Amino acid sequence: MTRVLAVRLDGMGDVLLTGPAVRAIAAGGAPVDFLASGAGAPAAAALPGVSEVIPYDAPWVGAPCDDAFAGELSMLIRRLRGAYDEAVIFTSFHQSPLPAAMVCRLAGITRISGTSDAAPGTLLDVRHRRIPPDNSTFQHPNVAVDDDGGDRGGHEVQAALRLAAAAGYPLPADDDGLLRLVPARPERLDLPDDYVVVHPGASVPARALGADLTRDVVRALVGSGRRVVLTGDHADRALVRDVLSEGPAADVTDLTGRTDLGRLRHVLAGARAVVVGNTGAAHLAAAVGTPVVSVFTPVVPAARWRPWGVPHALLGDQRARCAGSRARECPVPGHPCMRDVTGATVTAAVERLTLGRADSSESLCAS
Repeated sequence: MTRVLAVRLDGMGDVLLTGPAVRAIAAGGAPVDFLASGAGAPAAAALPGVSEVIPYDAPWVGAPCDDAFAGELSMLIRRLRGAYDEAVIFTSFHQSPLPAAMVCRLAGITRISGTSDAAPGTLLDVRHRRIPPDNSTFQHPNVAVDDDGGDRGGHEVQAALRLAAAAGYPLPADDDGLLRLVPARPERLDLPDDYVVVHPGASVPARALGADLTRDVVRALVGSGRRVVLTGDHADRALVRDVLSEGPAADVTDLTGRTDLGRLRHVLAGARAVVVGNTGAAHLAAAVGTPVVSVFTPVVPAARWRPWGVPHALLGDQRARCAGSRARECPVPGHPCMRDVTGATVTAAVERLTLGRADSSESLCAS
């Protein structure tokens, strides 16, 4: 039986966005293992259709290329050799599949698919183009495509599905194409009733809420009668302490640094809405079906990375000067893309979503 290796080597959110494509591969009857970064591995393990997860932090994605690299790479090639007949390498629009394709080729994998505008030489057997030369668009009865195909190839979910289809694994007609997780045992968590999650941090600082906006959002939500649950990793602890030192804490539950992916999914699933920047927690919220207020700085295009398949509000000036820069730190003084985003606008967006007056295509963008 053919065994397929799915590859996505960046973050948690990126891995979650490949979920529908992984289900498409698994629907073909082949066991699917997932090669993921250490950060993405827990998300890969939660995807339906994944049999086993292999963690590997790749230098071409951001891990250090140090003295240990050669030995770790040799171990990975030995681990893959003889185990897989085929690999499908998923990348975002600005990444190349070719380094991972070379690893797979050295491991003896005989059929490799990836999306590449660069000439792949002998590294890819199926060379998919994110934007086909004839400008044709991906079509599936349950997966909508923007009339213009989105921003250079559509959403990351759509791009992954197109690659899977090019590799011979179309999404079945009875699959809704939404993000999904395998069932998990309930976590025992001390949570308030009827709460909104605020997740201020992000792995890339330019995509996070920041302390001032987080403080304003928490005050506005509490002032409107909402209970707030704060989430994030250990790196967000100082920010949250700063926020809580100057604002009301009675209706705020602080879970920063206390939730792994398993717990975070349950916290997000129980929320009325989630307020978050462009980071993995937004896609985890979408995977558990919770509406998202997406405070989206346009350093990457919202057309590719907005919350997928859930009611959401998109806040932020998507035409600001930083648009498309992929900057890690805000490149424009004053963070102008967030100038019109306040606690009041976020609270209004939460009210609209929780009252059911928004749908999955709604966008509330500052002009």
